[in-house]
Amino acid sequence: MNEIETGATPGPLEAYEELRTGFTAVVSHELRTPLARALALIESGSNPAEVLTKVRAEIEEMTALVDDVLFLAELESGRAVVAFGPAKALPELERVAAEHADRADRADVKLDVSGDREAELPLRPRMLAVVAENLIENALRYAGPGTTLALVLERDPEETRLVAVDDGVGIDESDLPRLFERFFRSDRARASRGTGLGLAIVKHIVTSAGGSVEASGGPGRGLEIRCRFPAG
Repeated sequence: MNEIETGATPGPLEAYEELRTGFTAVVSHELRTPLARALALIESGSNPAEVLTKVRAEIEEMTALVDDVLFLAELESGRAVVAFGPAKALPELERVAAEHADRADRADVKLDVSGDREAELPLRPRMLAVVAENLIENALRYAGPGTTLALVLERDPEETRLVAVDDGVGIDESDLPRLFERFFRSDRARASRGTGLGLAIVKHIVTSAGGSVEASGGPGRGLEIRCRFPAG
């Protein structure tokens, strides 16, 4: 029996409604978790100053999630213009890395930016900064201490590439195809705070500018994320 006979293939409206319902359910779940932790802390009777510090961290996590959800919705609605260029990329990458230097020191992750100083990417500076920030924050959360994240700009006649590669703990190869899904976290990443939207935002920005994103790596072999943009 084929799909037409069974009616198994949903129309555009049904597919949209299914996506919207699933997205709402996931967001609700992700917000409930820090909210439940905050309520448990308040009811614990622990030291008030310590409780206040921990509750603040939970509220900041919820705020970050809401901000990322709204930003992704803005991107998908077309209200945030992604492409504007071409613009030289290395100075913006260096600026973003410098802004994350203190956090990188605390995480014991070295940040290294290098590559073709004349390389241009078809992204507005703000959008390039968002891509770089999410690539860096992903490494700070998950690569592990004593590691290095390299942001490298490469260029040849066919394409320009922004490569983020770390030498950290890596990720199971079976998880690689899902790495850019909204809210996806590998088993190890679930123990870390984060919205689960960072790499989804990276993919949406890059693909909206006509590029593509791919990931490679494995346990103990770090993670490499390649953002590829066709030449001119």
